[in-house]
Amino acid sequence: MSIVITAIILALIAMLANGEYFLGSSMLSRPLVTCTLAGLVMGDVTQGIIIGATLELAFVGSFSIGASIPPEIISGSVLGTAFAIGAGKSTAVALTLGIPIASLVLVVKNLCFLFILPYFVHKADKYASEGNGKGVDRMNIFGGFFSINLPIGLVVGFSYLFGSEAIKSLLDVIPEFVINGLGIATGLLPAFGFAMLMKIMIKKTNATFFILGFAVAVYMKVPVTGVAVFGACMALILTGYSSFTGKKLTTSDNQEVNNQSGNALVGQEINYEDEEF
Repeated sequence: MSIVITAIILALIAMLANGEYFLGSSMLSRPLVTCTLAGLVMGDVTQGIIIGATLELAFVGSFSIGASIPPEIISGSVLGTAFAIGAGKSTAVALTLGIPIASLVLVVKNLCFLFILPYFVHKADKYASEGNGKGVDRMNIFGGFFSINLPIGLVVGFSYLFGSEAIKSLLDVIPEFVINGLGIATGLLPAFGFAMLMKIMIKKTNATFFILGFAVAVYMKVPVTGVAVFGACMALILTGYSSFTGKKLTTSDNQEVNNQSGNALVGQEINYEDEEF
C-alpha cells in the first residue's frame, strides 16, 4: 500500500473517531478502537491492539471538565500507532510519540473552536430564534464537521504523509538504552492514568472501597476480573438491587402492626440510594 493511500485511510479513521461531534457521542474515539484500526491499516492488528490497550490506560482519566480540555487522543493514538508500527518499534515508542502529538494537535483543535465553530453556533442561534429546527440541525452537523472532524483528519493525513520518513530516521538514531527506559516509563503511565481518574472520583465516602479493592488484588491475589465481579455484586447489594428492578427504593409508608393491642409498630425500609457508605 502506497504512503498516500495509507495517509488517506488514517485520516478517514481520525475523522470517523471524531464523528461524535456531529453524529452524537460514541466510544469510537477511544485509543483501543483507533489504534486497532490503525494497526489494521499498517498490517499489524495485534500490535495495534496492544498499543491501544496501553494508551487506553494512560488516557483513562482524560475527560473534558469545564474549560479544561485533555490532549487530542485521537490523533495521538492514530499517528503514534502508525509511526511505531511503520518503523518496527515497540509500544513504548508509540506511547512516547502519541502523547506529544496529542498535545500539539490540541492547539489546532482549540484554534478551530475559536475561529471556525463560532460561525456555526451563531447561525444555529439565528435559526433557533426563527423556530427553524432543521436549520439548527444542519448547523450542528456542519459545525462539527468543518470545525473538528475535517481539520483533525487533514492534520493526521498530512502528518503521516510528510512525517513518516522523518520519524523513522529519528527513531533509528535513538540509542537502545533510551528505548528500554521508555519501556519502563510505559509501565508507569497506566498508574498515572488511573490516578487522574481517581482525582475526579474519589472522596471520603468511597475511599474505603478503593482500599478494599487494593487489598483484594494485592494480598488475596484476585485477578482484575474477579475484583470487578466482586465490586459489581457489592454495588448491587448496597443499592438494594434497584438495578434489577429499575425502581428507586423509597421510604415505605408507615405500616401499623398489631392494631388489636393498640401498639402500632412503624417500620421503614432503608433508602440505600441516600445512605452514605
